[in-house]
Formats: sequence, C-alpha cells, structure tokens
Amino acid sequence: MLKIERFTCNMLQENCYVVNDESNECIIIDCGAFLEEERKDIVDYIHENKLTPKHLIATHGHIDHNFGNNIIYQEFGLRPEVHKNDKYLMEELPEQAQAITGVVIEYDMPTVGKYLDSTDKILFGNHVFTIIETPGHSRGSVFFYCKEENVAFSGDTLFRGSIGRTDFAGGSMFQIIQSLRIIGQLPDETKIYPGHGNPTTIGLELATNPYMDR
Repeated sequence: MLKIERFTCNMLQENCYVVNDESNECIIIDCGAFLEEERKDIVDYIHENKLTPKHLIATHGHIDHNFGNNIIYQEFGLRPEVHKNDKYLMEELPEQAQAITGVVIEYDMPTVGKYLDSTDKILFGNHVFTIIETPGHSRGSVFFYCKEENVAFSGDTLFRGSIGRTDFAGGSMFQIIQSLRIIGQLPDETKIYPGHGNPTTIGLELATNPYMDR
C-alpha cells in the first residue's frame, strides 16, 4: 500500500509528493520547495518517518517543479531524474526562475542524474512506477503510473477539470490532446495526483473535463 504525502510549494502552489510503502523506501516527485519552511517540512517528514529516499523524479522540467532539487541532493544525495526531451529545460532552470517568477536563484542546482524515456521504470520498496510519455505542456512531460495501486502523477498535463498550459517553449496543444487520449485509456478508477490543485480520477475527468473528449 502506498502512502502519499502532498506538500504545496512556492509562489505557484505546486504539489510535491513524497511516496512510500511498507518498506519505508520512498520517492520524491516534483520537489518545488522554494521557501526554507517548505524545504524543512519535506526533509523533516522524511526523517521523522524514517524513510529512505531512492529517487528524485520530475514530471517535467519547469522550475516550479524543481526549485527544491538542491536540498534533496544536499540531504539525501539524490540527483533529479527527468525525461530526456526536457533536457533543454533542466539546463536553464535559473533562467526560467527569473523569467517565470522574477526570482534570482542564488544556489547551484544539481545536474540531472538520469534522463528517462518510456522504457525506464522507477523502482522502490515493493513497487514499480512506469513512465507514460505525455508531451504537450513540455516536450518531456510524463505520467508516473503505478498499475498495481491504480495511481498516477500527472504533473501539469492533467488537472482536475483542466489541463496545463501549452504556450511555453516546447508546448503544443495538438500534442497534449494526443497525450490525453492515451491516458484516457487508463482504468476509470485510476487516481490522478496533479502538479497543481486537488486529486481527481480518470473516470471523473472523462465525464467532466472538456479537454478529454476531443
């Protein structure tokens, strides 16, 4: 059984998730922690629950999902893992911070530990996450999907009742609609944990999200 803890981070209210199972191994998804208290909350949660982080993974390469990569590297020695098609974004995180949020990053970001593709699997404890490529919000946007538990982490591809922007560099409305058609084939009961906002399910989105029936 997965335990999923959500931390809402930074000026864009991004969702970072710490996910563990009964083994107490965990993964950290989209560490957008910017403020010191946000960083402390995540690190303290991991220590207090005696978790062992195995992966720091990002659904895509936008800065609001990666602000906190340096604290995870400093505390646990993990470098971010992100889809290879977002290499261009990961190489300009400081520039993104200034352009998108007006913030000047005064710390060094860790280099990417691994560039992923659809053949990779994220292993921790007794669970496996597969990678579903969902370009559109960015070239390398992905879903991290756990078939056994019927949960997926959608980043900024799919929100409750909406979808992510496609007007950033590398974005494409055509691609994101194609991606939505792919993830719309997941079981209706699949619970979706998005990069912003509250969880939803594939069934609810198919029934109510105007972008899912195109």
